[in-house]
Amino acid sequence: MANPHRGEVAARIGGRDMTLCLTLGALAELEARLGGGDLVGLGARFAEGRISARDLTAILGAGLRGAGNAMSDDELARLPIEGGVRGAAEIAVKLLTYAFGES
Repeated sequence: MANPHRGEVAARIGGRDMTLCLTLGALAELEARLGGGDLVGLGARFAEGRISARDLTAILGAGLRGAGNAMSDDELARLPIEGGVRGAAEIAVKLLTYAFGES
């Protein structure tokens, strides 16, 4: 069960209940993958609402791995996410809100 006090988000991905969490390591992975420069730049980019499908895959993939799930972004991209793209975006927003706080 996901614990929001630890920044964890519950999601149904590929027909399985999974937990996601943007740990410090997951955030470092996002910086490297998305070229955000640093956490401030990455946070500012997402706060402006500039999130692509590639970004969603990277955020959810990093969140899965941050919570201990061994899944590549390519594997994730082939799985159905409950709620479709809107569901994926809602998961990403929760993860980012937990990681960066509300503005």
